[in-house]
Amino acid sequence: MSDNTFTLAELMIVAAAEAWRDDGELLASGLGIIPRLGASLAKLSHNPDLLMTDSEAYLVEEPVPVGPRGDYQPKYAGYMPFERIFECVWHGRRHAMIGPTQVDRWAQTNLSVVGDYARPKVAMLGVRGLPGNSINHKNSFFVPNHSTRAFVAGEVDMVSGVGFKEERWAPGMRRELMSIGRVITDLCVMDFNGPEHACQVLSLHPGVDFDTVQARTGFPLRKAEGMGETPHPTAGQLAIIRRLDPHDLRSKQLKGNPRGIRSAEEIAG
Repeated sequence: MSDNTFTLAELMIVAAAEAWRDDGELLASGLGIIPRLGASLAKLSHNPDLLMTDSEAYLVEEPVPVGPRGDYQPKYAGYMPFERIFECVWHGRRHAMIGPTQVDRWAQTNLSVVGDYARPKVAMLGVRGLPGNSINHKNSFFVPNHSTRAFVAGEVDMVSGVGFKEERWAPGMRRELMSIGRVITDLCVMDFNGPEHACQVLSLHPGVDFDTVQARTGFPLRKAEGMGETPHPTAGQLAIIRRLDPHDLRSKQLKGNPRGIRSAEEIAG
């Protein structure tokens, strides 16, 4: 039974958790508050085999709450230094949810620069570990503001993470570990499992229609078979989320902390 008092952030956390549903024993890494809470909810609800760390150096038996820990003591399960992290990465035993600045129709991602690489309009922190991570293990995407600035019409300004564009793959490059999971935005849930890896909408958040999503996306979208409304959080899921986020950091992740069920005017901004 759903709880109609949920926020959009909480709806997105529940949607994010679904990205890890069928992973089994993989290292789950949610980068950012909403993705991290999504991974944690997945472990506590439908995939107890997920491996999680304390974000420092240890595996934990249960997800560590976000924010100041107070009296909470992590339940350590083993040592997890960077060496072991890299072993998971290189062998495809990790599934991360990242926050790219740009995504294109080929599922390529950019988190380095906006504009021409030689004279960028905006420069971020560089590609960081994304080239190696994206070619070696599954990645899902979290995009809090669905717009044509994020889902661009052409190719991303700088390819930081690999996708399905054939021209970007040199002969002999190994591709069997590269995988794209789900895309969670403030409007919908998508993936790249359409024909020839086309982007498709799996579900629309309450009050959102497909035309709105398409208008805010720079490339053509498909309606997935069975596309419906994104499932609302249950009372049990909300209780877990609130226990994992005792300081309500989730309320600060989306501008204005919008309601989970929005009117057309609220969605239009």
